[in-house]
Amino acid sequence: MDGEDAEQEVDEQGRAHLQPLCSAAWGAGARRSLKTNLCKWCDSTAPACEEKLCYSNCNLNSYCEDPYEICVAIWRQDNESIRISTLCHNPHRPIENLMVPNYNTSRCIMSHQPSEDGIIYICGCVDEQECNDKLIFENHTNGYSMLQSKEKRRKRAKAWGGKQGQPPVLPEQGKAAEREEKLSVLMDESPASSSPGCARSRPAELLPIELDEMVGKGQFAEVWRAKLSHSRSGQYETVAVKIFPCEEYSSWKNESQIFTDTSLRHDSVLQFLTAEDRGTGPRREYWLITAYHSRGNLKDYLSHHVLSWMDLQKMAGSLVSGVAHLHSDYTACGRPKIPIAHRDIKSTNVLVKNEQECVLCDFGIAIRLDPSLTVDDFANSGQASMTHQPYLCQPPPGPVGTARYMAPEVLESRVNLEDLESFKQMDVYSMALVLWEMASRCEVVGEVKNYELPFGSKVQEQPCVDTMRDIVLHGRGRPEIPSSWLVHQGMRFLCDTITECWDHDPEARLTAHCVAERFNLMAQMDCDDILNNNMDNEASKTASPGGELQDSDGSRNIQ
Repeated sequence: MDGEDAEQEVDEQGRAHLQPLCSAAWGAGARRSLKTNLCKWCDSTAPACEEKLCYSNCNLNSYCEDPYEICVAIWRQDNESIRISTLCHNPHRPIENLMVPNYNTSRCIMSHQPSEDGIIYICGCVDEQECNDKLIFENHTNGYSMLQSKEKRRKRAKAWGGKQGQPPVLPEQGKAAEREEKLSVLMDESPASSSPGCARSRPAELLPIELDEMVGKGQFAEVWRAKLSHSRSGQYETVAVKIFPCEEYSSWKNESQIFTDTSLRHDSVLQFLTAEDRGTGPRREYWLITAYHSRGNLKDYLSHHVLSWMDLQKMAGSLVSGVAHLHSDYTACGRPKIPIAHRDIKSTNVLVKNEQECVLCDFGIAIRLDPSLTVDDFANSGQASMTHQPYLCQPPPGPVGTARYMAPEVLESRVNLEDLESFKQMDVYSMALVLWEMASRCEVVGEVKNYELPFGSKVQEQPCVDTMRDIVLHGRGRPEIPSSWLVHQGMRFLCDTITECWDHDPEARLTAHCVAERFNLMAQMDCDDILNNNMDNEASKTASPGGELQDSDGSRNIQ
């Protein structure tokens, strides 16, 4: 990665690094329609089962190729072996000589199928993400009931890593417990060891991925464009693979833990597929596999594109929506979630999905703002620092994030660590700088100048914390908003919002949720303007025969 694309970043130990964490080629190849089902998709996995309920233990999900495809799970038992296959499938066609019954439901209810090769159950479902992960057995019939004997349950528990003497997991607890166990295996988080060194275990099944081209390289990781094969169909999809060397295990681990929280999923957050560790010894690597976005990061995109007002409004609105989702206590569906602070929002950590949508990426130093935890809990859990230093109990060696985008209170090391809202307001300040970058490249500002980073003419290419402290903290400096920007009504409204987001006082800043509401209001303002303009035009014209319109002054225009 060259110097122009690199931005100096400071970690919890006060080290400065050049990170390309979202390179220009992380971009959005055409993702499948949001109307298609998102399904678990693994050739063969060992399930985690309780009475009447199994979970697939599949680490991979994928959008179906076509809207009519459904999520399918096939459960096979032969002697003592139980395997689950999950995939997308056209329900009007047989799969392994079986037709999928009763699939017009969001629950994957297993149906026994006659077979000479052991015991087979199959289910199909639609309209709920990864609905083929939770497999429901409504009746204990045929082969499944035989699996409930004490001896076979003991053998399965041993095979799944369970311990005798432990209390059984209730069905409603099963998924959370299984997710936690899967993440523990993925992260090598045994109770006896939480060493930040190289992990020793890995998932049983690695994805069939072929690395294609390295598209970014930084201090912590490399980013590759890669091909993910779908073995049954022979097709593949393009994905992005972020590869960490063995010594950067803790960086990979932190980002993996953020990504594996399913409540993070949002249209404006980079889609995560899975995390893996590969290789042995000094060649061991840790992978994060995500969606690939070919348009690149926002910084590079703005360098080569001028935005229309509509593009700016939509693109900036998607960014704001993503930040508001991170900070929210609830998902869009109303389910409770743990808020997340990104802590490194900048234009290179925003990917352009299409001409009017962005996604947030790079959660390497993000933290979960669990309201049930105390300051000491944050310190002891290591959430405040990838290196497990007591960041929330005593001042860290240096601020966390990228110096150019640091809020004044971060530069001053005067953050109210007992108020978790303070983490969100740091993000709001950084988001305001990114919104300014987007506004500076909008055609409605008049003369659109060459793209510049915030404070571009005032600081060197990679400013240090001390430089930004002098400008932002002591000089109260902010990027310039020329008067020409304020001529356009919508741009003036946006600039007012930006200035309220980068206020020196964190408590005086707007929240991300409030900014999202303002963007909704801006969209409504534009709709009203269009409607009013159309009404004015109609009022000034009168219809005449023959498809002609007669203006109020009597002149005629042919339509």
